Amino acid sequence: MISTFYLPGRVCSTKAIKEIAQQTTEPYTMICLKPGIEWVYLGQERMVQVMEMTGATMVYADHFNKLKIKNEELKITEAPVIDYQIGALRDDFDFGAVLLWDTKKLKALVAQMDTEYEFAGLYDLRLRAEKLEHIPEYLYYEVETDTRKSGEKLFDYVDPRNRQVQIEMEQCVTAHLKRIGAYLKPGEYKELPVTGNPYPVTASVIIPCKNRARTIADAIHSALAQKVREGYSFNVIVVDDNSTDGTAEIIDKLQITNDKLVLIHQDPTWHAIGGNWNVAIHDPRCGKYAIQLDSDDTYFDETTVQKFIDAFEGAPSPVTRNPLPLFGMVIGTYQLTNMAGEILPPGVIDHREWTDDNGRNNALRINGLGAPRGFYVPLLRTINYPTTKYGEDYAVGLRISRDYPIGRIYDVLYNCRRWEDNSDANCDIVAMNRNNWYKDRLRTWELQARMNS
Repeated sequence: MISTFYLPGRVCSTKAIKEIAQQTTEPYTMICLKPGIEWVYLGQERMVQVMEMTGATMVYADHFNKLKIKNEELKITEAPVIDYQIGALRDDFDFGAVLLWDTKKLKALVAQMDTEYEFAGLYDLRLRAEKLEHIPEYLYYEVETDTRKSGEKLFDYVDPRNRQVQIEMEQCVTAHLKRIGAYLKPGEYKELPVTGNPYPVTASVIIPCKNRARTIADAIHSALAQKVREGYSFNVIVVDDNSTDGTAEIIDKLQITNDKLVLIHQDPTWHAIGGNWNVAIHDPRCGKYAIQLDSDDTYFDETTVQKFIDAFEGAPSPVTRNPLPLFGMVIGTYQLTNMAGEILPPGVIDHREWTDDNGRNNALRINGLGAPRGFYVPLLRTINYPTTKYGEDYAVGLRISRDYPIGRIYDVLYNCRRWEDNSDANCDIVAMNRNNWYKDRLRTWELQARMNS
């Protein structure tokens, strides 16, 4: 009833997929992405049963991870996966190591595959599938080979060593967006909103924070050290979200000695990072441009704010500058460091996969657009951040990219400091699934908006 084939991971050629489709002879085709799969009693039969009940093109299931630890002892942990949705366009979506396909539907899909990929064969196949069904039951054991913490895996997709793979994945998702009517053509943008209101400063550095007593002073000093040319000005807006570790007191002391520093104390209701940003950008002291700085990071040097202003305005003089900026959003380049300032691999993250022609389409595939981020405030006030503590920046970036141009700065502007209190440093599988599901949801909503526009 089942023909079984082994592929060494999710990155594979179109040729390999076509060979499987040609060789399979049974009603169901099982593709295993890892060797050594061990089944729960009647696990395979359950996958077939769900396939027959749902009419799915492919089914996948929760499983157990087996990890060898010292003295060859095995540690077995639960490894749930998440439901597939139309916005689950990440090429690294985790299905687990076992994919069970309806053979007739598999062959029909493979017959449609008209581009020969070296790396994106399996990605192309599953993007074409109409119904991918998740079975929330633990049906098999697989051997866990990647034992890194979540924070160490986070930047794999922008590692320069994976560049050729990423180029193919972008080509593949772009073709998919064209097939489903969600592709955005180059250069078709709406006009940015005009504001007649004067702004107190040209730019505001926005720092949302909660319980960052160890790092907040570094961030603020980095922001206050910025230098802008004559005719421009900036301030630093720190939004403290009910810190209990002395963070607010540190900010208060710094505010006494520097009138560029604005402190906003949040009320005790739910805000998260997105809500803190909303309070800052709607504050009358906010400038025309809002520039991101996380409370545990620092700017690379004192030129970051001016480089953002120049990118928005095409580096004119203050007297002759354009009434409207060139972009709704500008994204810079950062480097990964530890708390001592030492560079961590993969080093500089510049998101050079972004192109003016296709960046906003490829944005639906990748898990982030880069940092630091700067925004044209009159536009951002019409969109606002979602009130969440994860994915809020990605949501805003997707929304802006749909209708407005995004600029890039490829100079290093920002030190992204990795330490044990980063929100994504060592997430357990439940937190990782929650985060990935939410970003897939954001992509689903954005995809629907683009298809309906």
